[in-house]
Amino acid sequence: MNQALSHDAKQLTTKEIALDQLDKQLLNLLQHGLPVCENPFGDVAEQLNTNETTVLERLNSLLDSKVLSRFGPMFDAACLGGAFTLAALSVPEKRFDEVATIVNAFEQIAHNYQRNNKYNMWFVIGTESADEIDWVIKQIELQTGLPVLNTPKLEEFYVGLYLPV
Repeated sequence: MNQALSHDAKQLTTKEIALDQLDKQLLNLLQHGLPVCENPFGDVAEQLNTNETTVLERLNSLLDSKVLSRFGPMFDAACLGGAFTLAALSVPEKRFDEVATIVNAFEQIAHNYQRNNKYNMWFVIGTESADEIDWVIKQIELQTGLPVLNTPKLEEFYVGLYLPV
């Protein structure tokens, strides 16, 4: 379930979680992608000198402990005929959780983050068409009573983000 950070979740992010060497190796390896083969987790396990069960248990543990917020593929909606945009709201602090619940109820919301800025709620809208993006934005505005800042991509940049653990 996609959820913006609540006040409780912010406190969790400051809590240190000890990662052992295998966790670190797993995170570093998977940032480069999951092998495309019949048994990808077995392949990862072989590279880490462990077994597939251990790899899957570690991934589930990293998700449960919130070290990872998500594990899954990243699709380029535009290449698949769809559309996406980055959008933001300026949400009064006392309404943040309420508005996050409304925004996250839309199946088109890919992820949602709280930021320390005038625009304190940022989310990605991924849809099958550009018209659907407009529809989702209008629905969010109607349901929250807040104007949505729509910041569609003007140019594609490949950053190749890698955060070694």
